Amino acid sequence: MQQIKNIRWSFLLLMLTLNFGCDQISKKIVRTEISDYEHISIIKDRFTLLKVENTGAFLSLGDQMPYIFRLIILTGLPLLFLCYGLYYLFAKKNLPVMMQVALCFLIGGGIGNLYDRIIYGSVTDFMHMDFYIFQTGVFNFADISIMIGIGILLFQSIRSSTTKQQEEQEQLERNTN
Repeated sequence: MQQIKNIRWSFLLLMLTLNFGCDQISKKIVRTEISDYEHISIIKDRFTLLKVENTGAFLSLGDQMPYIFRLIILTGLPLLFLCYGLYYLFAKKNLPVMMQVALCFLIGGGIGNLYDRIIYGSVTDFMHMDFYIFQTGVFNFADISIMIGIGILLFQSIRSSTTKQQEEQEQLERNTN
C-alpha cells in the first residue's frame, strides 16, 4: 500500500514539475532572447511570438488597479487557492486519475504564473494566435496548462453526467418492466 502511495505522489510531483518547468523554461528563453513587444512570425502571422509583461490578470484585467489591490487579488488569493489545491490533490486518496491530471495542469500552470508575479512583478506572456475569425490574447505555457486542466475537468463533468443519466434511465426502465 505504501508503494502505491509513493508511486501516486511521484506521478503527481512529476506532472506538477513538468507543467511548472516547461512554463518557466519557455519564459526564461523569451526573457533573454526576445525584446519587449518584438513581433516574430512563426506561422504566416497566424501564430506569432510577442513578448509582453502582464501586470494584470487574464488579458491584462486589473493592471490599472492600485498596487495593494493587485497584490491581494492577483497574488494573495491565487496563493490561497493553489495551497488548497495542493492539499486537496495530495490528501484525497480516491480522486479519479483524470481529475488528478487536471488538477496537476491547473496547479502547475497557476504556480508558474504566480511565481512570475512574485519574482518579476509581472507575468511574461509571449504567444499569440490570429485565425481571422478567432484571435487570442497574448498567453504563455502556464495559461495553456490551466486551459487543459479546465478542459479535462469539463470533459469529466460532462462524461460523468452522461453516465449518471444513462444509469438512471436504465434503472427506470428496469423498474417499469
